[in-house]
Amino acid sequence: MPDHPTPLETVRPLLRIRQYRQFTDEPPTDEQLAALADVARWSGSSKNTQPWRFIVMRDRDVLLRIHAAGLPQTRSLATALAAIAIVTREEPGTSPAYDEGRAAERILIGATSLGLGAGIAWVMPDVRPLAAELLGVPEGWFVRTIVVVGHPTDEARAPKSAPGEGRLPRSETVFEERWPTE
Repeated sequence: MPDHPTPLETVRPLLRIRQYRQFTDEPPTDEQLAALADVARWSGSSKNTQPWRFIVMRDRDVLLRIHAAGLPQTRSLATALAAIAIVTREEPGTSPAYDEGRAAERILIGATSLGLGAGIAWVMPDVRPLAAELLGVPEGWFVRTIVVVGHPTDEARAPKSAPGEGRLPRSETVFEERWPTE
């Protein structure tokens, strides 16, 4: 009888996905970035609207200008050699934020699968016009999320908390059937 992994063992690689904000001076390859862009564009979206477009960024000056303008939310761009901007548009009565988050998470998972690291740089509303200008984003579209991709530094890979302490206990976050009464 073959050994079958438990469900938790099967999904364990997903538990290892994390954000990185410091990267080495070794850039991801064009092939790696293309694969991540494809992972992003194949992400699911509400009613298959595909409300996003993706800009693969390698221009260090652009990355640094957005970094400087958007601190602290853009701190991961300080050492970035590549990133993928998720460009969306708000339409009355809709918000692409959910689908945008799905695409961003897929890029993080894809980067980990490729032996890279990735992290989210959040572009606040006051920085969005600059990002749009630097990236040539047309009127009616904006950049809220930039996923920074690269080779994490040893410091970035170091655990930030003791084993088992990186998340609230399961008993405080996962409930069966109903919210518990106290």
